[in-house]
Amino acid sequence: MTPDQYCAQKTAASGSSFSISFRFLPPQRRRAITALYAFCREVDDVVDECKEEAVARKKLDWWREEVTRLYHTQPQHPVTRALAPFIDAFALAEEHFIEIIDGMEMDLDRNRYATFSELSLYCYRAASVVGLLAAAIFGLEDRRTLNYAHDLGMAFQLTNILRDVAEDAARNRIYLPADELARFGVSEAEILQGHDTEALHQLFAFQAARADSFYQKALAELPEVDRYRQLSGLLMAAIYHATLREIVARDYPVMQGRVRLPLWRKLLLVGRTLRQERRRYRRLSSNRSP
Repeated sequence: MTPDQYCAQKTAASGSSFSISFRFLPPQRRRAITALYAFCREVDDVVDECKEEAVARKKLDWWREEVTRLYHTQPQHPVTRALAPFIDAFALAEEHFIEIIDGMEMDLDRNRYATFSELSLYCYRAASVVGLLAAAIFGLEDRRTLNYAHDLGMAFQLTNILRDVAEDAARNRIYLPADELARFGVSEAEILQGHDTEALHQLFAFQAARADSFYQKALAELPEVDRYRQLSGLLMAAIYHATLREIVARDYPVMQGRVRLPLWRKLLLVGRTLRQERRRYRRLSSNRSP
């Protein structure tokens, strides 16, 4: 199995909505983003699958060393070997890969967050940094596109946090800020025990509004010159934002488990967004023509 095949298999096995959007990229960029996603899955699996904390930390340290090898000597893992041709091609920053690993290690260090300011660092490492790397792979001309990528990553992670409340609680993890639980009169015990109260719904509505604000901010920040280059990110945003809206429309049933969009709806969203963005790109190109 080649490194590219390994990454493709790792990505497919995750069942992520992201892989749908990768199909519309040119081959080289598709290989690069698939390798990046496989890297994220590898380091995330360390924390989720290792039963012993000491073993998980040791494995994450190995991945830090592997990132050093990727940039300075010779990588060993199929994922980093797949990434190697794209480090210089897309100017992928070494520190961003280290930040991703640091974000995964935060799950070993803590399972509660006192404030949104504290949670923001976790969201940045777990998602925004990935967004910055992805934006570089997709291609950008205007540096302001990095602001879009950062905030879209925040939106994705906040959507995940709301969607996965019950799943995280089963692992004794609460990513909702403690001061906001107190503001809405919600106790940790209610979340950990799977209660479903009106106060919880008000708390969830507050979280959903914040996530929605990051989607709106990100899309407003995306420069028109880079919009079509960032098509894969926009396709992901269509699916994730629709998931958030579905949670809201169904009155926050997240204590019963994940809200998932069926495949047919994801494909519908991708098709609709694809048509809209292609029309927008053609209009822009036409207006620029002499």
